Amino acid sequence: MKITVYGAGSWGIALSILLHHNGHEVTTWTHLQEECALLQNTRMNEKLLPEVKIPESITLTTDLACAKEAELVVLAVPSFAVAETACKVADVVKAGVPIVNVGKGLDAAHGYCRFSETIAQCFAGRNPVVVLTGPTHAEEVARGIPTAIVAASENRTAAELCQDAFMNEVFRVYTSSDVIGAELGGAFKNIIALAAGICDGMGLGDNSKAALMTRGLTEIARLGIALGAHQETFAGLSGMGDLIVTCTSMHSRNRRAGILIGKGVEVQQALQEIGAVVEGYYATDAGYHLAKKTGISMPITEHLYQVLYENGNVREAVQALMCRSKKDERESESIWFS
Repeated sequence: MKITVYGAGSWGIALSILLHHNGHEVTTWTHLQEECALLQNTRMNEKLLPEVKIPESITLTTDLACAKEAELVVLAVPSFAVAETACKVADVVKAGVPIVNVGKGLDAAHGYCRFSETIAQCFAGRNPVVVLTGPTHAEEVARGIPTAIVAASENRTAAELCQDAFMNEVFRVYTSSDVIGAELGGAFKNIIALAAGICDGMGLGDNSKAALMTRGLTEIARLGIALGAHQETFAGLSGMGDLIVTCTSMHSRNRRAGILIGKGVEVQQALQEIGAVVEGYYATDAGYHLAKKTGISMPITEHLYQVLYENGNVREAVQALMCRSKKDERESESIWFS
C-alpha cells in the first residue's frame, strides 16, 4: 500500500518505520527544508529518536503534493498544525482515501472542536477520518516494543483498513466506533499528565498521584459523556491506558514540563526547556473553556488552568482541591444526599 505520513517529528518517523516494516511504500513529509535535508543525509532524527535509523527506502520530502497517489494518509503533525495541514492537502488526496490523524488535542481556532471534525470539513466529507490513539510513546514504537492502540472511526471499513495497515507482531490495533471518546481521552489525558508532573516536582507522594489520576479520569469522562462519548471508552486504551502511560513516564513531555513547574520554574520557561510541543498546555485551555461552556465540573482542569494561564500558585491549587465540599465517589449516588 502507498502511504504518506505528514510530519517528521518523533511520532511521524516512528510510524513511518512501523509502516515500512509492514511492507508498505512510505513517503514522509516535513515542511522544513533544512530538516528534510538533515534526515536525508543522516537517516536519523538524533534529537527526538536517537539511534533509530530511518530505512533508505522511506522517501523524505517537502513536497506537499506527495500524497497524490497515496492509498492511506497519516497526519502526524503537532496539534496546532493539524487544521492548516489538513486543509492544504485536501486538494491533493484522492476522494475516499482514509485520513488517519494521530495528533492529540482540540482545534482551539474553531471553537475547540475535535480534530476529526476539522479534518472532515477540510476534505468536505470526501474522505473518511480515522483517529489513531492510545498509550504510545514514539520512542518505544520506533524500537519495536509491544504496544496496543485504538483506530476509531465512524466508517468501519476505514478503521479496519487502518488496523490492517498498522498492525503487526509488536503493534496491536483495536477498532472502535466511539470517535468522540477516543479523541477526548487522548486530548485531555495530557491535562492530567501535566498535573501529575507538578505533583512529582512538588515532591508529593504516590498517594497524591493515584488520587489525581483517578479523579482526573473521572472528570475527563464526565465531560466526554456530556459531549456524546461512551463511558466504557474511558476505561480503555484511549482513556485509562493513555492516562497511565503519560502520567508515569519520563518520555512524556507533559509530565516533564509539570515536574519543572512543580519545582518552581516559571510556566513559559518550563515549556521552552522541554524543547518540543507540550500538548497538555493547550489541552488545559480547551478543557477549561469547554467545561465552562457545557457547565461540567472539572476542578483539576480549572485549577491547572489558573496555574498555567493566571499565574496561580501550585500549593494553593492542591489545597483548594483537597478542601472542596464533600462528595460521593459515585456521582450517580449523590442524589441520596440532596
